[in-house]
Order: sequence, then structure tokens, then C-alpha cells
Amino acid sequence: MENKNVEEIVLKGKKRGMAVLLGVLAVYILAVLGIVFAATALRGAATGIVVAVCLVWIVLGWILLLGLKVLKPQEALVLTLFGRYIGTLKGEGFYWVNPFCSAVNPAAGTKPSTGSTSSSGRGKSEGGVSINLGEQSMAIASKKLSMKVMTLDNNKQKINDCLGNPVEIGIVVIWRIVNTAKAVFNVDNYVEFLSIQTDSALRNVVRLYPYDVSPNVDTTGDGVADEGSLRGSSEVVAERIRKEIQGKVDMAGLEILEARITYLAYAPEIAAVMLQRQQASAIIDARKMIVDGAVGMVEMALDRLSKGGMVDLDEERKAAMVSNLLVVLCGNKDAQPVVNSGSLY
Repeated sequence: MENKNVEEIVLKGKKRGMAVLLGVLAVYILAVLGIVFAATALRGAATGIVVAVCLVWIVLGWILLLGLKVLKPQEALVLTLFGRYIGTLKGEGFYWVNPFCSAVNPAAGTKPSTGSTSSSGRGKSEGGVSINLGEQSMAIASKKLSMKVMTLDNNKQKINDCLGNPVEIGIVVIWRIVNTAKAVFNVDNYVEFLSIQTDSALRNVVRLYPYDVSPNVDTTGDGVADEGSLRGSSEVVAERIRKEIQGKVDMAGLEILEARITYLAYAPEIAAVMLQRQQASAIIDARKMIVDGAVGMVEMALDRLSKGGMVDLDEERKAAMVSNLLVVLCGNKDAQPVVNSGSLY
């Protein structure tokens, strides 16, 4: 069977585990009583037949107990019979299936190089991804698939943005299994598959954006420069990453509910330089605002003086006054006043 043709089959009507358990125990009791009865009340060949049948049951009857399966809420069990997929048990309950069925979970006991997943707790793998380790690690070890919403927490990675600047970025991905058959049979290990595809999607999207708004950069692919950036458009970038991951993991039966940027910064080797650049840009913007305000105040002062007729200034004196006012208004330090008691000229 090809991977693309694997469809999930949910087994129904299998919640008869308690009835089977009680029935097996009852037959065991009857087998013991049968041996006692045959030994005390029967004679001849009948005794041997009854004892033989009871002993066969006592020796082999426990095989039926292998088909008992207990599932908690939001758990699933993928079953195969002699290598053939027969269906999936979903939801809490006490089930009984063919005792020769075996559970399949290729991610059982997995500690991938890029991380593993869980629904609670926290831990670190040997690779570049920090992953939660809690209830899900126990579910994986028992070959049960968790249908809960789970978290993949990527450690920060160094990636070059569209301008070639190295940035460090980390994301958290909220995901869950929606098709157990695809998760088990379509990929070798759905946990490692998700982790690798997350890294790939993150790199594919981040390289399209500058860290901060830059001129003449097209982040949407429409041929028109825009103001998209990793720092200023984090929601848009995160949604784009989510869609990119979803497109890659559809074949594994996984649903990506959300992707969020948890860490964003320039790489250490350029962080100091970029900080100076940002400070310089902020200083320039502040100076522009100060100069605009100072020029307006000077214009207002000259206009008020000329209208009131208080002082009649020639062009040279106006220029000197403008210079003095701009120095006072635009200076970094408080001006030291000089009192002129003589003539203005």
C-alpha cells in the first residue's frame, strides 16, 4: 500500500474489555472446578477428556487477555495485524481487540537530534531545539499516540535575513495529530519530521524579511516595496511560518494550530554595531524634530516682534538673532545668558 493511499479507520464497538476480562476469569474458575469435579466424580475416559480440556484452557486462555487495551482521554492506538493496518482505537475506554494485533508508533522512545515533543513539562535535547518532556514521552514509550494539543519549542537559530544580516530567532509551534494513520505510516517518525520541517520553514520565511524596515525591499513577492520586517511584522511573519509548516506536514497527518516568535535579536557579532546604528537613527530623528520645532519658534518670535513694533531689526540683526535662538533651542546644554547693557547696535 502506498503512503498516499493510507486512510484512517476508526474502530468502533470494541469497548467490551470488561466483559471479556470477567468472562476469561469466569472460565478459569470453571476450569479449576472442572478439574476438581473430574477427579472426584468422573471415571474412565471422561475424566481424562475433561481434565485435558481444562488444562488447555488454563495454559492458553491468558492469550485472550493480550487483546485488552486501556486508553485515557485524548489517546489513540494504531493497530496492525500481521503487518496490515486494521484500524485505530480513539477515545477513553476499556477495549478488547484481536490478541494478535500489535500497536505501532514509530516515534516510541524517540529523542530526535533536533528535539522531541510533549504536552507538559520542559527539557532539552542534544540538538538545537528545546522541547517539553512530560506526559507525551510516557505515551510515546507505551506506543500510544497523544491527540492532545502539544508544543514544539525551537531554540533560537542563527539565520541571515534578506539583507544578509545574521539574526537569532526562536519560535514555538502549537500542533496536534489529526490523522493517526498518516502520522504512523506516511513518515518514518512524525516527531522528527515536524521538527525538521519547522527548521526548514523558519529559514525559508526569515530570509524573505529584513530585521527592521528597509527601503526597496519586497517581502510579499508582488514586486512592490513594502514595510514588512521581522521586528515590526511579527504577527504576519508568524502566520506565514505556520502556513509554511502546515504545507509540509499535511502528509504526516499533523495540524499546526499556531506559530509564535519567542526570541528575535541580531547575532552577537553584529549586535553592537546594529545598536549603534539604531541609536544614530534615533538621534537623527530626534534632531530633525528639534530643528523643526526651533525653526517654528524662531519664525513666531520674529513675527511677533515685527507686528508689535517693539524692535526694528535689519537683515543682519535678524540673522544674528536667528542664529542665537537656534543655538539656544537646539543645544544639548542650557544656554548661559549674557546681559548687554549697552546699545543694541
